[in-house]
Amino acid sequence: MNRCAEAAAVAATLPGAGVAGQRPAMVPRQASFFPPPVPNPFVQQTRIGAARGIQIFILGIILLPIRALLVGLIILLAWPFAAIATMCCPDKLTHPVTDWRRKITHPALKFLGHAMFFTMGFIVTVKGKIASPLEAPIFVAAPHSTFFDGIACVVAGLPSMVSRNENAQTPLIGRLLRALQPVLVSRVDPDSRKNTINEIRKRATSEGQWPQDTVTWTWQGYTFLQLCVLTFCQPFTKVEVEFMPVQVPSEEERNDPVLFASRVRNFMAEALGVPVTDHTYEDCRLMISAGQLTLPMEAGLVEFTKISRKLKLDWDGIRKHLDEYASIASSSKGGRIGIEEFAEYLKLPISDVLRQLFALFDRNNDGSIDFREYVIGLAVLCNPANTEEIIQVAFKLFDVDEDGSITEEEFTTILQASLGVPDLDVSGLFKEIANGDSISYEEFKSFALKHPEYAKIFTTYLDLQTCHVFSLPKEVQTAPSGASNKVSPENHDEGMSDKKED
Repeated sequence: MNRCAEAAAVAATLPGAGVAGQRPAMVPRQASFFPPPVPNPFVQQTRIGAARGIQIFILGIILLPIRALLVGLIILLAWPFAAIATMCCPDKLTHPVTDWRRKITHPALKFLGHAMFFTMGFIVTVKGKIASPLEAPIFVAAPHSTFFDGIACVVAGLPSMVSRNENAQTPLIGRLLRALQPVLVSRVDPDSRKNTINEIRKRATSEGQWPQDTVTWTWQGYTFLQLCVLTFCQPFTKVEVEFMPVQVPSEEERNDPVLFASRVRNFMAEALGVPVTDHTYEDCRLMISAGQLTLPMEAGLVEFTKISRKLKLDWDGIRKHLDEYASIASSSKGGRIGIEEFAEYLKLPISDVLRQLFALFDRNNDGSIDFREYVIGLAVLCNPANTEEIIQVAFKLFDVDEDGSITEEEFTTILQASLGVPDLDVSGLFKEIANGDSISYEEFKSFALKHPEYAKIFTTYLDLQTCHVFSLPKEVQTAPSGASNKVSPENHDEGMSDKKED
């Protein structure tokens, strides 16, 4: 859609131009930004009915103390073996443990691991064939929503795990974890991700000297204590561990590891019968931030990887947008932005042009804007138009008398024409921009950069002016302009609103 066609779509919603509020046709590639139809993948919610609760209570009286006692006993028996396996070893291993210590302690820890999960009531079924470390130095166990990663690890022969550094410092359990020679990850170290990748690469290319590495993770659900109590109160819990065929990257995938990772992910998801999304750890951080801002935690789920890659956004930018979004949506029910909150935030009345702008943010046309749509809207609709050149042109447009400043009368006149509201009162918005009786260019520029939402409103008027010039006879188009604030096509480059490549 070119600029004139886009402006015509906006003009079609102005008073007297047909059906007000009509939404422009959806561009097919926009669908790639729709959120996946899946629940929050980082939260496990299990609702227990009354009958189930009574059953858990009755069985818990008998099973809970017996199982807790047996598990505690097994952990105490396993600790000396773990201590032997890790003695004289630094916290950060540089070489694999391959001497007599591993030969003695590894079989004992593996046996006690099986015994512990059996006493918990787990009945484990294994499908497929376990690959050797030489054939598959890395295997991935996912997805999951519990703390019982250990079942897959015990069945797989106690491979090394990727784990939080804090877990290794936990009394008793930390010693058992260190006996597995884990790759420890620090969530406060900005270089931790790079260091983890390098460590896994080093181990994977050691030709079987290191144990296999496995990666499993989750985020939020029951606490460890709640999970243990509920599990101990069940007569038994069935678990199936399936070892899938080894996946070898093609030459193309070796050159682009993302392709290989995507294929493996899709392969696992197909076997599990679950959808795939582009949620990452950054989504978890946004989810927690949303909760701290009194928004529903799901508000922070934006599929960070997909959005940041396609729109060239970084973590700080999206986190800043979350603060802005919260200031608009915190008073709304459900943490979503409606047309009323949108208008109140912009300090503008609900008009046809404002409805059109709102509709461009509202990508699924459900009458509200979630945080994901807000981020995409700012990046795709506003920021590309919010350039230095467009800001200069917009300032000249408002500065009718060309004295280098914008009075409230000039500001009101242009916005009334832009929004199609003859009796528009913009005194509140004017006072927010101006420090005195008029707006300087620096004040206008600073406000425009901090509030890109207005860029679309400004450029809408510029587009309408441009198309008006194009519609005039050629002799009129080429006639000299009486004032430099009368916008002509050569005053600004071809821009984009909702056209940025998805």
